[in-house]
Amino acid sequence: MTERRQTRGERQKALAQKNKKKVPKSSGKLWFKRIFLTLVAIGVACFIGGAGMFAFYASSAPELKEELLKDPVSSEFFDKNGDLFATIGAENRKYIKYEDIPEDMINAILATEDVRFFEHHGMDFYRLGGAIIANFRDGFGSQGASTLTQQVVKNSFLQNEKKLKRKAQEAWLAFQLERKYSKEEIFEMYFNKMLMSGRVYGFGTAAQYFYGKELKDLTLDEEALLAGLVQRPNAYDPLKNPELAEKRRNTVLGLMYQHGKITKAEMEEAKKVDVQAGLADDTTRQKFAGSKYDAFLDVVLNELEKNGDGSAMAEGIKVYTTLDPKAQQIVENVMNDDSNFPTEKIQSGVAVVDTKTGQIQAVGGGRNYGNRGWNYADDLTQNQPGSTMKPLLDYGPAIEYLKWSTGQTLVDEPMKYTGTQQTITNWDGKYMGAMTARKALYASRNVPAVKALKEVGTDKAKEFIGRLGIKAKNVYESDAIGGGDIAISPIQMAASYAAFGNDGVYNDPHAISKIVYRDGKTTKDYTPKPNVAMSDYTAYMVTDMLRDVVGNKPDASGTAANVSGLDIAGKTGTTNYSKADFDKYNLPSTSVPDSWFAGYTTNYSIAIWSGYEKHFDPITTWDERRLPQQLFKQIMKDISADVETPRFKKPSSVVEMTIEVGSKPLKLASDYTPSEKRQTELFVRGTEPTEVSNEYEAPELSTPYNVSANLDLGAQSISISWEHDAILDPETNEPLPTTFEVSATREGGETISLGTTESKGLTVANNLEDGNYTISVVAIVDGTRSEPGTASFQVTSMPDENQDPDTPDEPDLEQPTSPDQGNGNDNNGNHNNNGNNGNHNGSGNNSNNGNPNGNNGSGGNNGGNNTNNGTNNGGQPPTLPTDPVVPNEENDSTE
Repeated sequence: MTERRQTRGERQKALAQKNKKKVPKSSGKLWFKRIFLTLVAIGVACFIGGAGMFAFYASSAPELKEELLKDPVSSEFFDKNGDLFATIGAENRKYIKYEDIPEDMINAILATEDVRFFEHHGMDFYRLGGAIIANFRDGFGSQGASTLTQQVVKNSFLQNEKKLKRKAQEAWLAFQLERKYSKEEIFEMYFNKMLMSGRVYGFGTAAQYFYGKELKDLTLDEEALLAGLVQRPNAYDPLKNPELAEKRRNTVLGLMYQHGKITKAEMEEAKKVDVQAGLADDTTRQKFAGSKYDAFLDVVLNELEKNGDGSAMAEGIKVYTTLDPKAQQIVENVMNDDSNFPTEKIQSGVAVVDTKTGQIQAVGGGRNYGNRGWNYADDLTQNQPGSTMKPLLDYGPAIEYLKWSTGQTLVDEPMKYTGTQQTITNWDGKYMGAMTARKALYASRNVPAVKALKEVGTDKAKEFIGRLGIKAKNVYESDAIGGGDIAISPIQMAASYAAFGNDGVYNDPHAISKIVYRDGKTTKDYTPKPNVAMSDYTAYMVTDMLRDVVGNKPDASGTAANVSGLDIAGKTGTTNYSKADFDKYNLPSTSVPDSWFAGYTTNYSIAIWSGYEKHFDPITTWDERRLPQQLFKQIMKDISADVETPRFKKPSSVVEMTIEVGSKPLKLASDYTPSEKRQTELFVRGTEPTEVSNEYEAPELSTPYNVSANLDLGAQSISISWEHDAILDPETNEPLPTTFEVSATREGGETISLGTTESKGLTVANNLEDGNYTISVVAIVDGTRSEPGTASFQVTSMPDENQDPDTPDEPDLEQPTSPDQGNGNDNNGNHNNNGNNGNHNGSGNNSNNGNPNGNNGSGGNNGGNNTNNGTNNGGQPPTLPTDPVVPNEENDSTE
């Protein structure tokens, strides 16, 4: 029987099954093996690459030099002209040998900086591992692991940069240093080399600078404080920042206990000590001054610290500053002259800032300022600013956000802070009623300032000052007058005010332009970018109001700061004690803790504080209060001498209009608004008023009075005179131009115009026919006519031939007749004598209009009628002649 052959399909199926059995199954072990081998290969490659890079960097490391290892590298400081003014390094350093270092001092340093110093060979790989992980996670340089040896190397040879090259060179040089020198020698290098504060190098020098002691005399708490300074020398300075210094000292004490260097009891006892208890006085620290411009240099060192370069100075850098040596010398001359100060102990802080750039030009840290003392220009950050806050927090925001005019109506009246029973008062205890925002600011009234802040809102006000470099957590109504939580230094205040004089552009105050590292190539720019803080109209309108503070207006608060010939704007400020303070410290009623003045030109912005070292040592006199103004005037005058100072320029966004003070909303002054109510004020263009006030109507023209007329037959003319009370121009307070229209009306007939004049008298040719007339005088101002003033008048062409000429009466020296014995009115042909009896026309009529000057027309004495239209003096008794009186200055008057 033959075997059945497979079909083609069956053979293909069998073959596929066979091949499937031969394919190996994948396993997790195989993949793990592959990944592991890959990582090993990468690791080997990285190690080889890293080793090669390390070798390359190490080969370019500088050579170890003993003089650089033992002495600090000096840093140099240059003024704005590029001239060297300070070098800080090994100057005034006290070098200490290792065997003279107290054991507790050594333990404090090791516990804090490098506890395994005597065990490693230049690098601590335990700390290095953690640092590497942190660097990969957060970026190179995010965490350090430097040993004392590495710190000595870094401060001797390498620049302060967070790069692998520097770290590699640092590690290599540390290894070389450990091979060449003993641990004790390296520790001695560290001990004498490190920057401790400002320009103080080495622990031995720091002991004398801070405590006035030798190292062997230091207590445990003092040793711990010095050990903690190295990490951040300026930040942990107990003179400047006692709270930070105490916290750092206690950390060091905790590390000493943790590493078994001291007992728990010793730690707790040392922590109880006041961190400022044993500090040396200013006189002791004076000898460590390293610059003739100590106050300015301290600001520079603080700025280095603030920008993360506090320790860079120990590495030998060049610092290019904004110092103006001329301005600095002027400030120091003023501050060191005791005759400029009203009392022996009153202090002041001065900041001079470039208005356009924010560069700090000069600093007055205090009277006879010493190295790293309390710098009243920079460190004074807890004192309230008083009314110097008003332009910044109240009126500036109101103009910026609400587009207020400088003539905005505000009412100075009794008012309480919102939600309280505390009444807002003014310095004089008075309220002045309705006024413009301008006056409220230059007269420094408190109630209008609080109203302005409430109108604009605290959130907007906070935003506004934030753009001027003033950071505030909260803004309260009391901050409107500088009595709240906001506190700023003179340097910051000068920079904030400068924005008003710089068209609204703000620059952070800065004392450093750039720094150059030791290699001479690597630089760091410190110049901040300018920021637009407000509109140009806000800047100018605030400036224009602040001009009046130093002007000559009666209520201006800063007149003592004015410098003749300079366009200056500025603001005064004083702060207050609380009622509880007055009661607790038994303070005089005139007491205030702080006095300020901030002012600026287009070139310089200067802020000055005055007060006493202790808060409750009060200012009590006006001489003390005005001290900032007096110092400002002297400094601004001297630094502006021989310097062109342009005036503040009004931008096109601002317009001037003459408004009626007190109108609400503001209205234009009318032609009849009184001069005391007219004021030219500034408006943001497009917001100026168009409606004219009708509060004051056109004044009614007074009627001319004492009208009289005289006929001169010989000259054939008529002389007419009168009196009139003119209307005064409300702007100039001068009489408005007035025209007088004169006419004559014949009894029962027509009116004849005699002419017009601007004088109070008119002489015309006699063209009138004989008869009785009424003379009329009408005053006219801008088309408005008064009621007529009149007088009766008779015209006759022929004199009475029978009338005898009058002869002057002889003086009657007899005793006068009493009034009841005579008849004052002569209406029956009796002679009427009014003191001017020169004209005789034979008419028999005497026209008397009561002219006090005795110029009463014609005197007729022919037995006819006597017409009396005024007051007849004939009823008064005659007066005896008296001797003439020589006029004196009091009763003599001239036009």
